Amino acid sequence: MSDALLPHLARHRFVIGLAGYSGSGKTTLAEKLITNITQRGFNLATIKHAHHSFDADVPGKDSWRHRKAGASQVLVSSAMRRVVFTETPDGNEADLNTLLGELLPSDIVLVEGYKTQPIPKIEIFRDQMQHPALYPSMPEIIAVASDIAIADCPLPVLDLNHADSIADFIIAQLPS
Repeated sequence: MSDALLPHLARHRFVIGLAGYSGSGKTTLAEKLITNITQRGFNLATIKHAHHSFDADVPGKDSWRHRKAGASQVLVSSAMRRVVFTETPDGNEADLNTLLGELLPSDIVLVEGYKTQPIPKIEIFRDQMQHPALYPSMPEIIAVASDIAIADCPLPVLDLNHADSIADFIIAQLPS
């Protein structure tokens, strides 16, 4: 959407977010979309925002020990994968643009979280959660994936239970 605010968008063919309240099923849908889209031959990367301290490293392993000893960055690499752990003790969280710049160029980047960022988004809406819809106040939302029909929605309403049709919608957004 806004290359001026997020210049690293240009590294990727298409960046799209999943927006919804906690417990709405964003991660479950993301997992289904990742499988569906990558099985079609597209290169897909993800960015997941965490609202709390987390540890993706295994306590006791060498990389964990390096971080605990005080290394600000630890890069672990093998023939199969690599990962960089970066400590941010000052609480200076990387913004979405920085994260997009750190990813290898991809056909699609699926972003979970960062709902205030100026990227196209699909809202996950579940009737039983009884939360208000986000799309009326978030112009970046381009479609709603819902478990119910939403008669007055001016956007495409996708069946939340059919990840293949949501994947079709995302792929249709790819620039040529």
